[in-house]
Amino acid sequence: MSAATCLSFDPVLPPPRERLPAGTCDCHFHVFEDVARYPLAPGRSYTPAAAPMDDYRRMMAATGIERAVLVQPSVYGSDHTLFVDMLREHQAWLRGVAVVRADTPDKDIELWHRAGSRGSRVNALYAAGAPVAEIEAIVQRIRPHGWHLQVCIDVDAQPQLLQRIVDMGVPVVVDHIGHLPAERAAPSQGFASLVSLLREGRIWAKLSGPYRLTAQRTGFGDVRPLVDRLVQANPGRLVWGSDWPHPSIDAPMVNDTDLANLACEWLGDAVLRQKVLVTNPTQLYWG
Repeated sequence: MSAATCLSFDPVLPPPRERLPAGTCDCHFHVFEDVARYPLAPGRSYTPAAAPMDDYRRMMAATGIERAVLVQPSVYGSDHTLFVDMLREHQAWLRGVAVVRADTPDKDIELWHRAGSRGSRVNALYAAGAPVAEIEAIVQRIRPHGWHLQVCIDVDAQPQLLQRIVDMGVPVVVDHIGHLPAERAAPSQGFASLVSLLREGRIWAKLSGPYRLTAQRTGFGDVRPLVDRLVQANPGRLVWGSDWPHPSIDAPMVNDTDLANLACEWLGDAVLRQKVLVTNPTQLYWG
């Protein structure tokens, strides 16, 4: 998608069929505030529509989300000014995932940790994010802080990559159900590796961004078999994220009430919802 065609999130939020459980944590969202105050990085893959924290808070209230994890998006590059400002302002309910690079100053990592960051994201799919080539160096930078490594990769593109990352010895979280096209998942060696590592308790997976795996914008029937495989493998290593405000996707825009309803469908009973939406995020981000 070109920067000029980036969509705005859907502000129309009918009530969900069921409110999410008390203590629900949205483990993946971004905010995009005033560009005059928080400039975007040159060389970025897209230019997002405005999506301020006030609008995200309204979405939280509508769906029942009570806690959240702010992920530093690629469009800000290494500038974490907005990230730190948001974490400091909302520290009672907010944690973060930063973007550490091989040359990030130690003082910056320490600042982000104090503010509430608990991980670092490597983004192989969008320009201006931390690249796969720096993973080993990044792991060495984050290890002393007990952070996890969050990876935004197509697990089918490099089937051996996940195993190599896990063997580096820090917790690993895989974005967006593995971020591979849904039609490629059944025979995919990379997705099979994700399922296997999840079953062994050696990796975490994020149930988020189903529209990044398919052209569907509601229902996501072609993504459901992937979610079911992950849930069956190890629900104790799954978290959920809204991916609000859903940047850099093709039209039409998804609706956040639909995504909240979908989370309840994927996690069919109260025990499973409590584990994935409440207990697991507490362990990963607040433990």
